[in-house]
This record gives sequence, structure tokens and C-alpha cells, in this order.
Amino acid sequence: MDRKCKICEKPIKGRADKIFCSVHCKNEYHKKIRYASKIAAIEINGYLKRNYAILLETLGKNKTQLKIYRNLLEKKDFRFKYHTHFHINSKNKTFYYVYDLAWMEFSDDEILVVRKI
Repeated sequence: MDRKCKICEKPIKGRADKIFCSVHCKNEYHKKIRYASKIAAIEINGYLKRNYAILLETLGKNKTQLKIYRNLLEKKDFRFKYHTHFHINSKNKTFYYVYDLAWMEFSDDEILVVRKI
């Protein structure tokens, strides 16, 4: 069986489980993976920051909760699939959090925005 390096595709000599021909190729491979992970994290963190800013602007500084229409967040380009964590309460309602701010969907049109104290 002719094994080839994952990076440069040169023939590999040595152990049967070896996948790189040299330390250089191994380092290149891991560098590419780290870079791809970093780019993905930067993009997702940008979405989270944007969502947080939209929720904070909508809620204001003094309110702890506010019921709004979904299209208000959609107009501001809020991305509902990006959140830091979620919580299901005793009434089986799901709160989606972006750090200390959260939203819960009441219906297709209404959303409750809350600040965790």
C-alpha cells in the first residue's frame, strides 16, 4: 500500500499510522486548521456582538423586560440562530441568551426580551 502525505502527497516512510512525511507538513496542517477555526470564531463572535447590541438597544438601559414584534428584530438584521446558551423554564418555554440578555418567542409575531439580573 502506497501511503501519501496529507499536505504534499509525497510517499510516507515509517510507521503504518503516520499521515505526514515531515514535521513541516504536520505543522502546516495544524496551522491551517487553527486558522480556519479562528476565522469561524471571529465570524460567529461578530454575530453574537451584533445580536447583543440589537437586544440592548431594543430593551434600553432601565427596562428589565419588553414585549415586541418579531419583525422589529428582523428589520435590524437580528440572527435568531446565534446565541450563547439557552434555558428551558418550568413552563417549558425556551429562553435564548446572548450573554445576559435573552429572548423568548411567544408566537410567530411576538417576542419577549429580558435582562438577566
